[in-house]
Amino acid sequence: MDRQQISRLAHARHPVAAPLADESVARLLDRATAGTERGRALDLGCGEGAWLLRTLAARPDWRAVGVDLDAAALTRARETATALGVVRRTGLHHVDVREFSSLEPFDVVLCVGATHAFGGLLPTLAAARELLAPGGRLLVGEGFWQCEPSQPALDGLGAAREDFADLATTTDRVLADGWTPVFGHVSSEQEWDDYEFSWTGSLAEWAMDHPGHPDAAAAREAADRHRTEWLHGYRGTLGFVTYLLRRD
Repeated sequence: MDRQQISRLAHARHPVAAPLADESVARLLDRATAGTERGRALDLGCGEGAWLLRTLAARPDWRAVGVDLDAAALTRARETATALGVVRRTGLHHVDVREFSSLEPFDVVLCVGATHAFGGLLPTLAAARELLAPGGRLLVGEGFWQCEPSQPALDGLGAAREDFADLATTTDRVLADGWTPVFGHVSSEQEWDDYEFSWTGSLAEWAMDHPGHPDAAAAREAADRHRTEWLHGYRGTLGFVTYLLRRD
């Protein structure tokens, strides 16, 4: 069972692929799009378009572009955009985010929970810089160490100690790269638990509801493994911060 299919099933009841509650997403988007009556938003690694579709629903004069390598997720995004009546304001591109370019810059660029596609936070900031209009805002979500990671935490994440830093160091790196946080949100323990229980539960439930499917056993195994890695590994160790940034 490929990772993209696992991710689609796991996010069935939590379409925002990050530990953020709906209220947190709404608040971040409101701050990101404030003061711009007609704007353009870009989501790098958009998946099924949850961030973009919420932006378009709240801002009737905005347009949005999403980029992702998961063709099935983009199909779902287009179907949802059609159902919401915003498909004419939506552009979806099936391409590697590292290869995406645009002749017209964007007022808001988003990359929440997808910085790995660029190889980390700083390469993500560099890519966004080339796509952002003067005075535009970047909404970027990244992991950080809440405490020193244990070996079980690193094993559960498939990560190395140097893959993340603590919140202060992560923020210092953003500042040193020429960006200023004008707002931010650190995901709560409740948001993390809701996200992880939804991720593992949705995947396990799909397997239980489709016992005869050839991928049922693989889906259940993935859910069980992920739950163990979280509860016995990185729970309380990995944090998640979503910055709203502007260029100095």
